[in-house]
Amino acid sequence: MHTEGLNSSFLYALHIRIASAPGKVLITGGYLILERPNAGIVLSTNARFYAIVKPLYDELKPECWLWSWTDVKLTSPQLNRESIETRNPFVEYAVQYAVAAAYATLGNDKKDALQKLLLQGFDITILGGNDFYSYRNEIESRGLPLTPESLASLPPFTSITFNSTHSNGESNSKPEVAKTGLGSSAAMTTAVVAALLSYLGVVNLSSDSGAHQENLDVIHIIAQMAHCMAQGKVGSGFDVSSAVYGSHRYVRFSPQLISSSQDALRFMPLEEVVGGVLKGKWDHERTKFSLPPLMNLLLGEPGSGGSSTPSMVGAVKNWQKSDPQNSSNTWRQLSEANATLEAQLNLLNKLAEQHSETYKSVIYTCSMYQSDKWIEQTSEAINLEIVKTLIGARDAMLNIRFHMREMGKAAGIPIEPESQTQLLDATMNMPGVLFAGVPGAGGFDAVFAVTLGDSGQNLSKAWSSHNVLALLVKEDPRGVSIENVDPRVNQITSGVSSVRIA
Repeated sequence: MHTEGLNSSFLYALHIRIASAPGKVLITGGYLILERPNAGIVLSTNARFYAIVKPLYDELKPECWLWSWTDVKLTSPQLNRESIETRNPFVEYAVQYAVAAAYATLGNDKKDALQKLLLQGFDITILGGNDFYSYRNEIESRGLPLTPESLASLPPFTSITFNSTHSNGESNSKPEVAKTGLGSSAAMTTAVVAALLSYLGVVNLSSDSGAHQENLDVIHIIAQMAHCMAQGKVGSGFDVSSAVYGSHRYVRFSPQLISSSQDALRFMPLEEVVGGVLKGKWDHERTKFSLPPLMNLLLGEPGSGGSSTPSMVGAVKNWQKSDPQNSSNTWRQLSEANATLEAQLNLLNKLAEQHSETYKSVIYTCSMYQSDKWIEQTSEAINLEIVKTLIGARDAMLNIRFHMREMGKAAGIPIEPESQTQLLDATMNMPGVLFAGVPGAGGFDAVFAVTLGDSGQNLSKAWSSHNVLALLVKEDPRGVSIENVDPRVNQITSGVSSVRIA
């Protein structure tokens, strides 16, 4: 069934729910964000993951009411496979925990309707925006230059390229997917949870809903629980938090909130455990944050293949255990540098509000020069304060990068590898670049830059000449949302898997 062009009321009549959630870039707080009370600044982006939920069966046979399971069909059009042997634990746990939340929160008067929806099964389609995946090989195979324009020429939700064989020539049943590091699993989990909770009547994210914040909180808790179960560990949760709420300053929840619920599953039904967690108090901290005006987020993919965040986090934790004194000192200095950058960016937001025209003039002037020339371009007091704050933010990022490199050396992992250091140094020497860095856990994923005014266009061209592909990703403060139309433009060959959730 095609739903393109259908308005939201018609989609509701057909009982179809479409949700989307954004990818993220963590610009401060890498590694530190794993431990309370350290904060991190996470920016949500215009890269979005979509989940479409509709009934699997239109008609219910009488014997269906005797079933104790729900059939689920999962379709991933971008996989472009006739059959999929591997399962998707993120979707499976999203389904289990969303259904448990429905049982735990809906009144008895809604249980019959819930049971009917469950017996009709779930037909779930997941679609990730192109920005989540690397399409360098696709662009090069088409003979196109490594530019954002080439990326934009690819169809939406382009099929994902896999490595189809091992080095010894044997078939590979778990193909490796090249990603850009925007948190696809968190965005996907959040989108599926939101679509299911809306479909089952647990939340209402329509703009006229008076309980919008409470509904977001329910989606956040269920998505965090499902994501942790799928990962097999309790992470910091910043990626799920930004997928739900958008850009913000984040301090993690206490891990015990989820680990204790996982322990409780040994002697309590899932719906009781989920109900208890939903009623409990979550202690994560979330403060509104966005980049100052006339500043733009730009991401560049160096084509190094990406990195494994879990193994890098494990190496840092081992270093903390083996050298507690030096690691504690490094973390303290890194935390101070993170706080300084956050303070400078907040001050720039304040200056932009108080001195709008002057701020605009300074930003556009600085966008045309390298940073060492900024101070020469002005003499008036307010202008100087703005320029000095820009330089303060820049120096704070240089400090962050230094301590991240030191931590990487001590832990024996490439948090900012030499190839990335050269790229970032060259980037920061470009006119109009405020700062640049490796997001999150670092490694060989896409790098980020924050640029002033229109200088990002020249940076994109400079990156292209150095074999770095500037992505189409921009900051977008919007978190999870219910969509009115199917995001697909073209019909794509589907990869389908079916599972049965008891």
